[in-house]
Amino acid sequence: MTGEAKISAADNAYFNAAIKPVETASSVLVSSSKYLNDANLRHLIAQEMLRRNGNDLPNTAYIPEVAQILHILEDVPAIIGLFEEEKQRLPEFRTWLERRELADFTKEELKDCEPGTLGAEIHDFMVRTGYELNFFFREVQVVNDYTFYLRQTALCHDIEHIVTGFGPNHGGEVALLNANMYSKVRYFRPELAAFFNRIPTYLKSKTIMKNGLHYPEAAALHLEAEYRGAQQALNWKYPIMLVNWRDFTDWQLADLRAELGITPLLDPIDLWDDTTELAEDPRNERSPMAVAAE
Repeated sequence: MTGEAKISAADNAYFNAAIKPVETASSVLVSSSKYLNDANLRHLIAQEMLRRNGNDLPNTAYIPEVAQILHILEDVPAIIGLFEEEKQRLPEFRTWLERRELADFTKEELKDCEPGTLGAEIHDFMVRTGYELNFFFREVQVVNDYTFYLRQTALCHDIEHIVTGFGPNHGGEVALLNANMYSKVRYFRPELAAFFNRIPTYLKSKTIMKNGLHYPEAAALHLEAEYRGAQQALNWKYPIMLVNWRDFTDWQLADLRAELGITPLLDPIDLWDDTTELAEDPRNERSPMAVAAE
């Protein structure tokens, strides 16, 4: 009954005593947060954190719209300045940006790779799933370090699924997301890591909220997957965002993982293959994009 969970006046006083009303002459809603001031962002985040994943709206809905708003709100010159500072401190980051080699692989160029190599695994993944690596920021032209980062990290998402063993399913998406976030805060200065993790923070937040409200089994899996991702990332030589995958297409996957410290793997590797439906309402048909959790 609702009365059993009543918040008392004393409770309110304890948590809210420090609240100070702020007057403003503004004719519209305004705050000190540029994110809260964006009406579209407020709407999308509220909706995406509280709704269910139904047949009309898969859990991947509106990711591009939120990503676009967050990038519009960025102070890009300040971010580029952070890039320059970290290039002086971090040799892997500097080399990655100086080479600017995109992982825009096609099935045709990888079709003759030896079995068990990274190239063969990427080829088989694209053939088996029908996915293309070039699925986000497709129209971004690489003209500087910032635009290279945008294009390359989008291209590498599914490659990271392959090499980490965190497959394109609900558990795997959460684990890969958390692994990348954790590796970046350990490697980069906090301000740049926060930028890199801005959209992942949104994806993680909306996922854990929806799971906690609507999908109990997925909520339990989410916590396990976060742990597994951080556990593996602790052993990475550096954030795998910085790997030039073109250097490794002829490497056996086991050797590549040993070289980059990608361990431990799930045992068995397909442990979470059937977990996507844990975070979905029953549906008659599932689009290919609905297979990926977030």
